Amino acid sequence: MSAARTATGDADADVPVPTPRASVPTDHVDPDADEGPRAEPTADTDRVADAVPVRWDPAERRARASQSFWTAVVGVPAIFSVLRLGVEAGGELQTTLLLVANVGTVNLLAGFLTTAARLLSTGLVAVFALGAVLAVSVERLPPGTRRRPLFARWADLTPAWFVLASFLLALLTWPLLYLPLLLPAFAAAFQLRPERLHEWVVPRFLAIIALFAGYGWLMVPTLRAAGAEGDLLVLALLTVPPVLALFIAGPLPGVVIRPLASVTEVAVLAMLLWAALPVISTPVLPLTVTTVGAENGPTEDVRGHVVTTDDVNMVILQERGGVRYVPVGLVRAQVLCPSEEELPRHRLRIHDFHVEDSLLEGLGRRVRPVHRIDAACRAPGLTTSPQ
Repeated sequence: MSAARTATGDADADVPVPTPRASVPTDHVDPDADEGPRAEPTADTDRVADAVPVRWDPAERRARASQSFWTAVVGVPAIFSVLRLGVEAGGELQTTLLLVANVGTVNLLAGFLTTAARLLSTGLVAVFALGAVLAVSVERLPPGTRRRPLFARWADLTPAWFVLASFLLALLTWPLLYLPLLLPAFAAAFQLRPERLHEWVVPRFLAIIALFAGYGWLMVPTLRAAGAEGDLLVLALLTVPPVLALFIAGPLPGVVIRPLASVTEVAVLAMLLWAALPVISTPVLPLTVTTVGAENGPTEDVRGHVVTTDDVNMVILQERGGVRYVPVGLVRAQVLCPSEEELPRHRLRIHDFHVEDSLLEGLGRRVRPVHRIDAACRAPGLTTSPQ
């Protein structure tokens, strides 16, 4: 018995007995220490990981939205400028290369800004106005469904000075006929409600009456002329937007937020595409009529756009297509002509400013009054006449 006990004791003595380890706080664990074998991922753990929804970091969401916004602001003008050259060249590769070689970047950018500033400012104003209304309305949704629409994220990320600059650009470049639309857009973008005029009802009401009286004094002569002509579109554009500005600020009912966000994004994109077609087809170079002919001989009026001029030839992109090289010695006269889009369609004015002119155009016409259109500009295509 003692021998067996001794053998058992010797066997037990050879077996190491684990000693309890002191608990170590998790924040003091050595990162280089060996953690032992790790469990390999299995199919079950993969299915569980796939079932768990991925939550994006808010900072990453803001970075993605900011990147997409500034990409659109910078990339769209560049794409439009290239497309304009292709359309101006009539789709011909060699003519396009000729324009690219002779139309400088500064001239192309200046031409784009003067013709597409309205389109750019319209898109920005629409995005900021709709985005501000949607951003305020999303707060009314349940906590689990507050995924902010794209326009709302753009409006949150854009600094206030850029929004003000967009409205200022629209104020200077939009025709006077459409300037009243900026009133509800501005009220929506900055969430301006009548309550912000004054905390008391009576002073607030008097302030609104004073603002409408000033607006009426400015627009009454034009409204009378539009009513006499029966122009209902002008009457609606001058009267409805100021009233709409009182009620445009959010929030909206929670039921219409999601459908409205999707519809407005598609609508703004479709509006920009529809408005972009005239901008792309607008000529980059000025339209001229060049009188060509030998001395004491018949002359020919070449209607088109002058691409470049050197000591030998004047290169003219003809209005009906094709490039013509005219010797400089045969050029007798040249006239600058307005395009058809510049001709007025209304006879209405707002205090000596034509309703189809912007503020910049109206001020420019006061400094340099428009002269009569030359007879050569009225003749389409090519004409031949004796000198």
